[in-house]
Amino acid sequence: MPSESSVPVAVPGVRDPGSADPLTVEIARVRGDTAVVAVAGEIDLRTADTLRARLVEIHGEGSRRIVADFAGVPFCDAAGLGALVAAHNRISVSGGEIALARVRPAQARLLSITGLDRLFAVHADVTGALTDHDPSTTSR
Repeated sequence: MPSESSVPVAVPGVRDPGSADPLTVEIARVRGDTAVVAVAGEIDLRTADTLRARLVEIHGEGSRRIVADFAGVPFCDAAGLGALVAAHNRISVSGGEIALARVRPAQARLLSITGLDRLFAVHADVTGALTDHDPSTTSR
């Protein structure tokens, strides 16, 4: 009797979660007490904790305000949104805030549907996020 093979089968149109590049969350530049953080990769259940931990860590290193540049994020699901909220909750306790820049249209829609666009200031670009530091439009 032939034995079953454990060779993975590729299914067209379905992503292998183990094959995606890891999420990177790196400081791109610092301006005063604001760190611009380049986020690159998919944010999902597998990578959301990395996002949360790095944002909290960067805040702990002295950046009061974080601008998360999402230009390199092709996908962000509910776990990613949860990680952003968790990071916000940790950072805001000590007066910190998170703003988002260059989110894709689908991500902006998800932020709007969930009401998180009221928690996070969402900017079209990093320059706008850096110049628009009006407390009435930044995260609370």
